[in-house]
Amino acid sequence: MTRAIALDGLSGAGKSTIAKALANTLGINYLDTGAMYRALAYAAKQEQIPLDIEDLVAAWLDQSGLELVLARTGQKTLLHGVDVSADIRLPEISKLSSAISALPSVRHYCVEMQRQLADQQMPLVLDGRDIGSYVLPRADFKFYLEATAAERARRRWRQMQDDTQGMATQSYDQVLTEIIKRDQNDSSRKLAPAVAAPDAIKIETTELTVSEVLQRILRLMRVRAAEDPKLGDFWQQYLVSDSVSGAENKR
Repeated sequence: MTRAIALDGLSGAGKSTIAKALANTLGINYLDTGAMYRALAYAAKQEQIPLDIEDLVAAWLDQSGLELVLARTGQKTLLHGVDVSADIRLPEISKLSSAISALPSVRHYCVEMQRQLADQQMPLVLDGRDIGSYVLPRADFKFYLEATAAERARRRWRQMQDDTQGMATQSYDQVLTEIIKRDQNDSSRKLAPAVAAPDAIKIETTELTVSEVLQRILRLMRVRAAEDPKLGDFWQQYLVSDSVSGAENKR
């Protein structure tokens, strides 16, 4: 078993928000895997690395300067020691991250880093598109968050509005179009497509609040931990905390 919680889903499904809340509630670290691809896309753009020549990209990866500093409430994403956590959230970087993440050399590079972090930072919450199906197939818990494209676009657009104080340059329709296109790209790529692992628990979040999704995940984890002594022996110390009880009782 891998002492990790895998949260997967398509863009805008709420993975990062839930993963941060879950990590904070359990008192463990959180790894935003999507930030790794965004950071590499940002670095490639800054250094004018052509994404259509994979050999050049592959040779450059070790010099990209990518580094992650994990924390319960999030992480810092660094390039050559500089925090780029805010810069990588720009819409243009979202587009580039989808393109760079489709390159096998980039996937292998990031997946290896993710697996190393999972081994070094146990236990860990990770969110992405292929954590449970490819990155950590032996993760203790696997969840796959779902929501309609319209709802996911609405969430992403609202987040952009908040991040830019209402000055976002993209309309809701533009965000929806990009969401649908990215769904197609992420679900159809040959290497590690965005799919739910066979043993992942699917949670439809369209009509749920963040608190409701968090409560459901915690309840499901407690049930699994009670049924499987190997899980229970390790995770009980996290699942019986006051923070967990408070999250489950919150209405």
